[in-house]
Amino acid sequence: MAYTTINKGSDYFNTVLYTGDGSTNHPVTGVGFQPDLVWTKGRSGSYGISNNKLVDVVRGAGQTLHSNLTDSELDQSAPTGGSTISFDADGFTLGSNTNSNASGTTFVAWNWLANNTSGSSNTDGSITSTVSVNTTAGFSIVKFTSGASAGFSVGHGLGTTPSVIIQKTRNSTGGWLFCHKDMSASGITSGYLQLQTTDGFTSNANVFTNVNNSTVTQGSVISNNFEQIMYCFAEVKGFSKFGSYVGNGSADGTFVYTGFKPAFVLIKKSSASGDNWHMWDSTRDTFNVVNKRLVPNDSVQEYSDFNVLDFCSNGFKLRDGSTYWNQSGGTFIYMCFAENPIVTSTKLPATAR
Repeated sequence: MAYTTINKGSDYFNTVLYTGDGSTNHPVTGVGFQPDLVWTKGRSGSYGISNNKLVDVVRGAGQTLHSNLTDSELDQSAPTGGSTISFDADGFTLGSNTNSNASGTTFVAWNWLANNTSGSSNTDGSITSTVSVNTTAGFSIVKFTSGASAGFSVGHGLGTTPSVIIQKTRNSTGGWLFCHKDMSASGITSGYLQLQTTDGFTSNANVFTNVNNSTVTQGSVISNNFEQIMYCFAEVKGFSKFGSYVGNGSADGTFVYTGFKPAFVLIKKSSASGDNWHMWDSTRDTFNVVNKRLVPNDSVQEYSDFNVLDFCSNGFKLRDGSTYWNQSGGTFIYMCFAENPIVTSTKLPATAR
């Protein structure tokens, strides 16, 4: 039997909670590593107080994109923008921007580890990209400028084929392309979801025309000569799982096997439009049933109105028949990262909650 090489998921992905204080220098600690991608979201406060804010080490700490908007990248470098100031050894430091540091508002931050650098040149594709990659965790941050015509390729650095690619134009308005290996039988090159909308799967073979273990070939959907950011994820046994399931519409819902105890789950119905994306984690919900959900495509505060799912030692089980995540016959895609694998490299089993 092969055992995972990642015994503790929080060494590569971790969730922290904090309360904003509105100051110009607010350290957030407890991540356990220096994060390279930080996604923050307000949990409390009035409707619209907090957009989903993504910053990463390759673009720079103050360069902000919002998953619920189509806007171009904002320069929120301190002191003028007052957003994220730095990535630190055990977390990050915030400025006074209300989207991530409104006084008295509670926030969550999801953190991923690449390689703690602003990236290096990757010449695997026809266009040079800048890549910060962690092959152990199956995660890379890729920055590039799109080619003058379709059919150019960029290196992603993973050394294995990505299961999920999330891409956004930085210097112009435009939607978030979310491509997932299980959205159709044709795989990751079959079409896309959009992270900022409730739309279902759109079949389109011209987003990515080829994805392999070294490069992503961009199709005609990608705007020419624009700056792009791309987050690539590959499955790692015992740490990450990117799949799909069919709902059964019951409170005794579908069980999804991941091979580990989840720390984070993102779910979206791909078979129809009209339903939000949803995110849960084991830091906001420390015991079952898990019900504290946030929405990547909206700035709304945290919901806790459904008993949605259980986090188990080897996956997650739906506990509500809602059309949002368990509609009978509906197809749903998910991203999941681990708290602990079922069995570590030292052959120690994970325990249920």
